[in-house]
Amino acid sequence: MFPLDEYKVRMNHTKQKMMEYGIEVLLVSNPSNMYYLTGYNAWSFYVHQILVVMIDEEQPIWIGREMDAHSAKVTTWLDENHIIPYPDEFVQSSIKHPMDFVANILIEIGQGSRKIGLEMDSFYFTAMCYERITTQLPDAEFRNYNTLVNWVRLIKSDLEIEYMRRAARILENAMTAAYETADVGVRENDVAAAITAAQIRGTAEYGGDYTSIVPMIPTSENTASPHLTWTDRRYVEGDYLTIEIAGAYKRYHTPMSRTMAIGHAPDKVTELSKVVQEGIETTLDAIQPGMTAEEVEAIWSRTIAKRGYYKESRLGYSIGLSYPPDWGEHTVSFRKGDKTILQPNMTFHLMPGIWLDNYGVEITESILITENGCETFADFPKPLYVKEANSSKSKQLF
Repeated sequence: MFPLDEYKVRMNHTKQKMMEYGIEVLLVSNPSNMYYLTGYNAWSFYVHQILVVMIDEEQPIWIGREMDAHSAKVTTWLDENHIIPYPDEFVQSSIKHPMDFVANILIEIGQGSRKIGLEMDSFYFTAMCYERITTQLPDAEFRNYNTLVNWVRLIKSDLEIEYMRRAARILENAMTAAYETADVGVRENDVAAAITAAQIRGTAEYGGDYTSIVPMIPTSENTASPHLTWTDRRYVEGDYLTIEIAGAYKRYHTPMSRTMAIGHAPDKVTELSKVVQEGIETTLDAIQPGMTAEEVEAIWSRTIAKRGYYKESRLGYSIGLSYPPDWGEHTVSFRKGDKTILQPNMTFHLMPGIWLDNYGVEITESILITENGCETFADFPKPLYVKEANSSKSKQLF
């Protein structure tokens, strides 16, 4: 958990946003936002749970499954009067729904006819949630404010940044495990297992958390599809792979991608890796607070355009704490049209991968916006990594 004063600041910032948008009650279903505001941390987001934030109440109310109420007691700063469990008969029932229970609680505490904000595009708020809560509260006025708390999370505290630095140390160990394990005759799933073990093992000083995304390690032609995971195929000499993984500490994520080859790298991969590396280095050198998100993307696009390349997808996105299935914050994106101004203590995954018809290269960094520019969280070589087949020897292509 964070210090109580930090939670109170987060609550005040959230309520300030609620006032700006004319919301009196905010129903938080995103477990990242729930964690941010209260510290609640359990693998219970596969069932419905809600945090009720009221504009005129100091503490929010956590409503969740009965067997998870103790998790709320031991992980949050809330007192027991603000932890309300629903019986198990509401779990995955075709008759009763947890939102019926939530609606009844809101009516009981005098919140049933207020202006209520919903996280309607959250992974965890379903169409049935919306139908049941709006039906049960006919006098309420509902509005969609899906990322209200996400935007409050955008500028990190010093302790949050420290957690991301620790995640970066774990990330470095996990990427090293990938490099050391991938070899001729080794199965893709064995590399994924080595990465996952390193992610959870962490460092000698602190352990790692589970990450919101599993290792994505497509091989050779499949590198054109960056979100493939692994198979039980064995590597052969001449294979190349992209590795997109993260370290996580207390739910705070630091992701990174690298590209490696076994035995030798095809010329096309070597050439494309040079383009991507030049693009990311140029962009990192140029980033400054006060720039807009779209200006960051423009620097990258101009750099790779000189080499005849173009990238359609966004260049990066805001990161911090997260739960499956994503480690992005769903706020700022480095792409055309995003005029968000960069400020110190914002954190991003700078994601300059290029994916062509039958191959791709990824070299990415998690970055912190500082007073004078930006810094990378991880300290790990960027160049294409070429490992001699069946050997501990390797080389980097610059």
